Amino acid sequence: MKLKSRIVAFVLLLVIFTATISTTAGGVLKDIKLGLDLQGGFEVLYEVKELKEGQKITPDVVTATATALGERVNAIGVSEPSIQVEDKNRIRVQLAGVEDQESARKLLSTSANLTFRDVDDNLLLDGDDLKPGGANDSFDQQNRPIVSLTLKDAKKFADITSKIAAKPAGQNLLVVWLDFEEGVDSYKAESQKAKPRYASAATVSQTLNTTDVMISGNFSVEETKNLSDILNAGALPVKLNEIYSTSVGAQFGDQALKSTIFAGVVGVVIIFLFMLFYYRLPGLISIITLAVFTFLVLVVFDWINAVLTLPGIAAIVLGIGMAVDANILAAERIREELRVGHSVKQAFQIGSKQSLSAIVDAQLTTLLAAAVLFQWGTSSVKGFATTLIISILLSFLTAVWGSRVLLGLLVNSGYFNNPAWFGIAKSTQHSLDENIGTLDLSTKFDRFDFVHNRKKFYTFSLAILVAGLVVLGIFRLNLGIDFSSGTRVQIEADQTLIKEEVSKYVDSIGFPSEDIVLTGEKSSSAVIRYKHDLSQAEILKFKKEAGEKYGHEPGISTVSPTIGKELVKNAIKALSLAAIGIIIYVAIRFEWRMGVGAIVSLLHDVFLIVAVFSFMRLEVDITFIAAVLTIVGYSINDTIVTFDRMRENLGRYDTIKDREVLADIVNKSLRQTMGRSVNTVLTVIIVVVALLIFGAPSIQNFSIALLIGLITGMYSSICIAAQIWYSLKIREMKKSDGQIHKKEKKQWGTDEPVV
Repeated sequence: MKLKSRIVAFVLLLVIFTATISTTAGGVLKDIKLGLDLQGGFEVLYEVKELKEGQKITPDVVTATATALGERVNAIGVSEPSIQVEDKNRIRVQLAGVEDQESARKLLSTSANLTFRDVDDNLLLDGDDLKPGGANDSFDQQNRPIVSLTLKDAKKFADITSKIAAKPAGQNLLVVWLDFEEGVDSYKAESQKAKPRYASAATVSQTLNTTDVMISGNFSVEETKNLSDILNAGALPVKLNEIYSTSVGAQFGDQALKSTIFAGVVGVVIIFLFMLFYYRLPGLISIITLAVFTFLVLVVFDWINAVLTLPGIAAIVLGIGMAVDANILAAERIREELRVGHSVKQAFQIGSKQSLSAIVDAQLTTLLAAAVLFQWGTSSVKGFATTLIISILLSFLTAVWGSRVLLGLLVNSGYFNNPAWFGIAKSTQHSLDENIGTLDLSTKFDRFDFVHNRKKFYTFSLAILVAGLVVLGIFRLNLGIDFSSGTRVQIEADQTLIKEEVSKYVDSIGFPSEDIVLTGEKSSSAVIRYKHDLSQAEILKFKKEAGEKYGHEPGISTVSPTIGKELVKNAIKALSLAAIGIIIYVAIRFEWRMGVGAIVSLLHDVFLIVAVFSFMRLEVDITFIAAVLTIVGYSINDTIVTFDRMRENLGRYDTIKDREVLADIVNKSLRQTMGRSVNTVLTVIIVVVALLIFGAPSIQNFSIALLIGLITGMYSSICIAAQIWYSLKIREMKKSDGQIHKKEKKQWGTDEPVV
C-alpha cells in the first residue's frame, strides 16, 4: 500500500498542477503588462535642464517635473504609464499601447508658460495662479474656439484689473501670453505658425472681481483642447532635453509578439520530445517541472507588475533551456550510477546528491552575470535581466527540488526498477562486484585525447583570434545608434521592398540616407540609419509620410551622443565586473588556476562573437550586450560543470607524481561531462534556432550572437579552460619536487582526499 500511495501522490500532484495551470494561465497572461515592442507605443528619456539662469536641478525639482509629466499623461488616458526618475537628473517615460503617438508626444513635451502682463511687459499673473484643472476648451458667443480659465484668487485679479483700468486709453490692456519653449516642442512649429507670442489682449475699463477668464485667439478646436490639457497639467518647472527615444507601431508590436511566442513554443516542444526520447522517465519529469517553471515565471511577473518585452520572452525561453540543464545534469549522474551497478533507488539518491554542487555552482555564476546586466543595462535589457534572474531562482525550486520530489515518488514506488526507464541498456551495466567506479566507465568520446592535443587547440584559437583582430581592423564594428548615436528608422511593409526605391522615397520626403539595409521575410522590412538624431518635428513628419506610403507607421529610435558614450562605457563596465566576479567566485569555490582558465575561455568566446559580427556586418546594439552576457553565463556554466567533475575525480588521489596520471584524470573528466555539455547546448541551440527562424526581426541579431556563443562556449570550456588549468598544474609540478601534494580539503569543496 505504501508503494502504491507514492504513485497516487504523484498522480494527485500532476492533477493539481494541470488544474491550476489550465484554470489560471489565461488570467495570468491577460494581466501581464506588455512592453512597447509587443503592443506599440513610445519611450523617451529626458535630461532635465535649467529653465532660467541660476536655477538648481535638485531631486525635488526632478520629482516635481516627473509628477507634471504624469498629469499630462493622465490627460490623454494612457493606461499604466511608466515614468521613472533616473540618475538624479533624467526622466524616462514609457507609454505602451498608445495609438495616437503624435498627439501624445506633442502633449508630453510641449512646455506652455501662461502669463498675464500689462503693456509694459510687467508680470501680473502666471500659471501658478490658475486653479488646478480649471482650464477648459469651449466656444464663445460667435462660436469661435476659446480656452476658459478659473483663477484661484478673485481679489488678486480684481486688484490687477483695477490698476489697469485706471491707465489711459490704449494702455489699459491685459495681455495674455502663451510662450512655447524652443527645443522641446513641435507644437509651436505646427500650431503657432506666424503667430505672435501673445494669445489675446483685452481692454480693461473696470474692476473685474471674478475668477473666470476667457482666452480667445486664432485657435482651432484641436489647439484649444491641447492647450487646456497642457495648462491643467501644470507648467513644467524646467527645460527637457530629449536624449533618447524609440517608438513602435501597434501592428509591428503585435506581429513581433505572435512570431516570438510561436518560435518559443516550437523550440520548447522540440526540447520536450528530445528529453522524453533520450532520458525516458527523467525526461518525463523534466517536461512536467518545466511546464510548472514557465507558469511560475509568468505568475511572478504578474505579482511584481513587471513589463514583458521581446528580450524578456527570449529570456523566459532561454531560462527553460537552463532549467533543462539542471535536469540533464541529474539524469546523467543517475545513469552513471546505474551503469556501475547500483540499483535504481541507490542511483537516484547518489546521482541527485552528486549533481547538486555542479548545478548550484553553474546557476550562481549565471545569476552573477544576470545581476551585472540588471545593474548596468538600459530599460529593455533590465527587463531581460529581471526575467533571467527570476528564471534562475525558480529553476532551483522546480528543476532541482521539484524534479527530485516527483522522480523520487516514482523511483521509491518500486514500479520503475528497470534501468531501461532511464535509457540504460543492460549490456552497458556492470556489477558492483566488479568494483567499477564512475571514473572507469567508458564513454562515447573515449577516442578523444584532449590534453595531449592542447597545443593544437591553443594554435587553432590563437589563429582565430589573430584573424579576428584583422577582421576588426579592416571592417570595424557595425555599431548601432545605441553606441554611435543618431537615428534608426525601421519601415515595415506588406509588400517586398527594393533598396533603390526606398532610397528614392526617403530622399523625396527630405530624409536622404546612404545607410539602408533590407531585412525580414521577402525583404519586407527596411532599416534606415542617420548619423544625426532627428528632431521631434522631423520624427513626426517621417512617421506620418512613411505610414501613409507603406501602411504602417515606422519604428523610430534616436540616441544622443551623450547616451551613446554612456552605453559603451556601461557595456564595458558590465563585462569587466562580470569577469572579475566570476574569477573571484571560481577561485574561492575551486582554485585560482581554474578561475584563470574560466576567464580566458570567456574572453575567447566574447572576442569570437565580436569578430563574427564585424565580419558579417551585423548591427551591434544594446541587445547584443545582453546576448554576450548571456553567453558569459552559459559558458561559465559549462566550464563549472567540467571543473566540478575534475574536482571530484582529483579527490580520489592523495598525491599525483606523474603528469600522465593528471592528464588521464582531465581527459576522463572531460569525456564524462561531454555528453551532458552536448545535450545541454543542443537543447538551447534548438530554442535559439527557433527564435532565429520564427522570431521577430528585432531579436534576430540577439539570436545569432547566442548561437555563435553557445557553440564556441562548449568548445572553449573543453578545449581551452581545462587545458589551461592542466598547463598551470604542470608548471606547479615542475617548480615543486615533481609531484602535486594533497591540498586542504576546503579548497576542493569536498570531504574526500584531494590533489
